[in-house]
Amino acid sequence: MVAKEPVVDPRMLELLVCPLTKTTLHFDREKNELVSERARLAYPIRDGVPIMLVSEARNIES
Repeated sequence: MVAKEPVVDPRMLELLVCPLTKTTLHFDREKNELVSERARLAYPIRDGVPIMLVSEARNIES
């Protein structure tokens, strides 16, 4: 039996913004994270819950 990643509610994704820049985020399904292009940060999603803390975000390299 293969474990599936918890699904994030699409309505919640529409409401979330980057806590640093207040800009919209896009969902990277492959990496299971929310990406802020402006801040160059990727916020992880753990057990279906977006972790919207800058201290937990991954820096995105160009």
